[in-house]
Amino acid sequence: MNPSAGSPWLAAVPRARSLHRQLFIWLLLPQVVLWLAAAFFTYNLAARYANEAIDASLLQASRALARQVKPVESGLFIDFPRSAQDILESDPSDRVLYTVSTPPGQFILGNRHLPPPPAIAKPALGEPYFYDGVMGEPGMAPAPGESEHVRVVALYLRYGGEGASTGTMLVQVARSRANREELARRILLDTALPLSLLMVLMTLIVWAGIRAGLKPLALLKRQVEGRAPNDLAPIELEAAPPEVRSLARAINTLLAEVRHNVVAQKRFISDAAHQLRTPLAGLKSQTELALRDLTDPALIGRLKRVHESAARSAHLVNQLLVLARAEPESAHLQDRVPVDLRRLAREVTADMVPRALAAGVDLGMDEPPGAGAGNAGDAAGEAAAQAPAHVRGIALLLREALVNLIDNALRYAGRGATVTVRVRATGPLVWLEVEDDGPGVPEAEREHVFERFVRATSDGTGCGLGLAIVREIVERHAGSVELKAVQPHGALACVTLPACAPPAT
Repeated sequence: MNPSAGSPWLAAVPRARSLHRQLFIWLLLPQVVLWLAAAFFTYNLAARYANEAIDASLLQASRALARQVKPVESGLFIDFPRSAQDILESDPSDRVLYTVSTPPGQFILGNRHLPPPPAIAKPALGEPYFYDGVMGEPGMAPAPGESEHVRVVALYLRYGGEGASTGTMLVQVARSRANREELARRILLDTALPLSLLMVLMTLIVWAGIRAGLKPLALLKRQVEGRAPNDLAPIELEAAPPEVRSLARAINTLLAEVRHNVVAQKRFISDAAHQLRTPLAGLKSQTELALRDLTDPALIGRLKRVHESAARSAHLVNQLLVLARAEPESAHLQDRVPVDLRRLAREVTADMVPRALAAGVDLGMDEPPGAGAGNAGDAAGEAAAQAPAHVRGIALLLREALVNLIDNALRYAGRGATVTVRVRATGPLVWLEVEDDGPGVPEAEREHVFERFVRATSDGTGCGLGLAIVREIVERHAGSVELKAVQPHGALACVTLPACAPPAT
């Protein structure tokens, strides 16, 4: 079974998630849990301390109220003036309610709607019982405006003795729970706000720490993504953590194996081209000599086809050798020096004129305004025209790139066409252009023709390596090359290279 073609095994593999996001979530999740737990415990702790404070005040109020109830021979004497009752119940948000009953359950004084204490078989006398309840009569719905939650203390006391009547008295004092809950909320807010700020700060620190920790992976990603397809140099990541360094070493091992195989193939092509160069040159010379001596038209036609095949093969071999010199492994070993691209273009254009004349093409170089003026008044223009345009590179490879651009234009522009070479320097860039007014290159083929052994047309005698060599050389010099259309017809090959300072004299 082929697992690469709709295999259920591949379908079951989960999609990889972002490592940055997973680390952030797993580090943030405990913080959220701890924050919620801290808020819960803070609220409960605040409520407990608030209860303790309220319970202490309720117990004190119940004992004070119990001291106001005094037994006498005829019953109970309650020394609790109305003014004191008004003071206790004056604050609507924090009322103190009370009830006195004797025997417990038989109302004597206070508020009838206080919730009763829990049922206790034998309550301890003098011991406070604290509980929560809702205002209202037992077994009935709370009265309007009286349905508030309260905190109550119940205090059972013995009264009477020594001639007075005896019995058990229940004193209840209650306060609203609203203040207690408000106090707990305020404590929670006062505690939660600093905790929230600390959590936000910790989250930012965690985020920054994750980014810093995963920075070697981002660096490794940039090193791999920013490479040309044929750049097999090792990845430099010595300062990275051991985990990332191990990954880089594994990638470098793979790159080394691939580079070894590619170098072996290129060496074979280069050696084969060298071996074929001499016999092809000899074959070409022999056919030229034979064509001079033959008179038979049939043999002359056959020898011409042999001569053309030998010339095309020799051209292909030469192109393969140039391509081998332009490869990164070979270009890396050659010294780079400042090269005057304007001067180089003049020399190459002059060298290619005989070939252009033989092909019936008008070849020339378009100099800036002022070139060749030849009088003192145009001295400034002459200086601008002769100004150098330096680029740092390998002069031999740059010459080969220009030769291939001009050769490509001569081959495909057609007899009677015009080919123009121009160089211009604008700030940090130097532009080299070769323009022709031939049939041009279709838009769909303009990028495709830079591939090896690809020709936009079947006309001409090219081998499909000229523009591939140009792109290889230009990329080795940190530049770019593209084909553009020319109106009304024609093609423009534009090479852009970074400028450099002229050599010191």
